[in-house]
Amino acid sequence: MECPHLSSSVCIAPDSAKFPNGSPSSWCCSVCRSNKSPWVCLTCSSVHCGRYVNGHAKKHYEDAQVPLTNHKKSEKQDKVQHTVCMDCSSYSTYCYRCDDFVVNDTKLGLVQKVREHLQNLENSAFTADRHKKRKLLENSTLNSKLLKVNGSTTAICATGLRNLGNTCFMNAILQSLSNIEQFCCYFKELPAVELRNGKTAGRRTYHTRSQGDNNVSLVEEFRKTLCALWQGSQTAFSPESLFYVVWKIMPNFRGYQQQDAHEFMRYLLDHLHLELQGGFNGVSRSAILQENSTLSASNKCCINGASTVVTAIFGGILQNEVNCLICGTESRKFDPFLDLSLDIPSQFRSKRSKNQENGPVCSLRDCLRSFTDLEELDETELYMCHKCKKKKK
Repeated sequence: MECPHLSSSVCIAPDSAKFPNGSPSSWCCSVCRSNKSPWVCLTCSSVHCGRYVNGHAKKHYEDAQVPLTNHKKSEKQDKVQHTVCMDCSSYSTYCYRCDDFVVNDTKLGLVQKVREHLQNLENSAFTADRHKKRKLLENSTLNSKLLKVNGSTTAICATGLRNLGNTCFMNAILQSLSNIEQFCCYFKELPAVELRNGKTAGRRTYHTRSQGDNNVSLVEEFRKTLCALWQGSQTAFSPESLFYVVWKIMPNFRGYQQQDAHEFMRYLLDHLHLELQGGFNGVSRSAILQENSTLSASNKCCINGASTVVTAIFGGILQNEVNCLICGTESRKFDPFLDLSLDIPSQFRSKRSKNQENGPVCSLRDCLRSFTDLEELDETELYMCHKCKKKKK
């Protein structure tokens, strides 16, 4: 949600010396000294534990709301602040007065500046710790550091994704998609939005929240995320801008609740496909597909219109055949798909005791064979035979 209390509650300088030393994710509560779920107040920079630990962050807010009649007016005003705090691990922002997570920022962008400062502190602490451990790995073999891709040796990219608050479902899908070589290369090679529109005289600039909600581009934010993951210039990347766009165009995923990763992948691919089809941000679809003609030319699967890189890699046609057991009439139906849900065959699902030897390994071929096996329709799945004019198996 967009919080109206940021201007009065976010008063701390982004690089304030009041911040504790060390990694923000390991900061301790100033009351109970617990380092679990630390939150920093964006008014006074004090650190307290979350409501699911001992709740001192919320108590800090509640105590600040008690008016003191013997104080001056300016002191009373200071007492009604302390409403907004930031999670020191996920960098998500919460307002106790709104009782909800916050997605907007102040006019000066102070929330984002504090978030970036905390990220820099975390990265610095992590880098220092990694430098100490690096000496222990100096004798490791080159094979453990390099990965062979299509016969060529490439350095492994070690950039991770920060959890923004139960966003593991999104991070898992992003990491998976980023490792599909053709798919990832296609988006990485797209120029920035402004370059595609011929703006800024060739200077590469990027979409941010301040540009307005009507200009959000899922393709652009997805492209930037993939580029950040493969640059390898940082230990972890925060996909906050992408998550913000997801909130705007996929209402089902708003908030910080746990979500289904498979469902998110379906929504993500579908929206990427539609945006590419529509010639996002004024770019013609033909111009986009020309950049990767080998993918689009060979693809005949058409889902919701013309082909894109999404359908070229993920798309397929599922053929369903139904034979009437009475007259033998064969009925065929063709459905486009971007993914298949495959069950593990029953023979591979039996539990074995610890002393029992390992059984057969289930392969993808086994799952596909089980998926395409002949089966008799249940009573609830009867279909109308166009020859018998009755519902049959």
